[in-house]
Amino acid sequence: MRVRKRKGAEEHLANHPQYVILNPETAKGRWHEIFDNDNPIHIEVGSGKGAFITGMAVKNPDINYIGIDIQLSVLSYALDKVLDSAVKNVKLLRVDGSALTNYFADGEIDLIYLNFSDPWPKKKHEKRRLTYKTFLDTYKQILPEGGEIHFKTDNQGLFEYSLASVSQYGMILKQVWLDLHASDYEGNVMTEYEQKFSSKGQAIYRMEAQF
Repeated sequence: MRVRKRKGAEEHLANHPQYVILNPETAKGRWHEIFDNDNPIHIEVGSGKGAFITGMAVKNPDINYIGIDIQLSVLSYALDKVLDSAVKNVKLLRVDGSALTNYFADGEIDLIYLNFSDPWPKKKHEKRRLTYKTFLDTYKQILPEGGEIHFKTDNQGLFEYSLASVSQYGMILKQVWLDLHASDYEGNVMTEYEQKFSSKGQAIYRMEAQF
């Protein structure tokens, strides 16, 4: 999600260390200590402006959530949502999703959300897709045996690619939705992109895959 540079974003993040982990390398292997509980930990890679991660945290107070985004301004807007909702079970990281093993120990994360990732449609950019095999290697390392990835997108091409990628990797496809909003799926929390695209009548694709 590309947004205009936000004045004061860096200071805004720095002023809220209870939510924004500024030195995440030091948190590796210590996330339960940081959250001060033993609840499951779910992360969203590419959290955008925080609608999903905040909504999930409000809905599930017994789960710890970590929103990850590399863009400074975007993460500052996510912090706004966290502050407005007054949730205590969210942390935010400004890091690259390709380097998750720098910030999480083996098996430390219980579930990973990939929502409306950049489709990188050109074949030469395949390795940048968040469901490419090298990313799956990383996810497998920080998840426990049987850990899951929950993936949503409006992009049919990326969805088809991702179905093939996780299947070829040897993951189990637990459930697949070809039109999420027309299904009987309950409890869906929408991202900003999802709200935008679904309002135009666009189909939303979703899958749950397990290692």
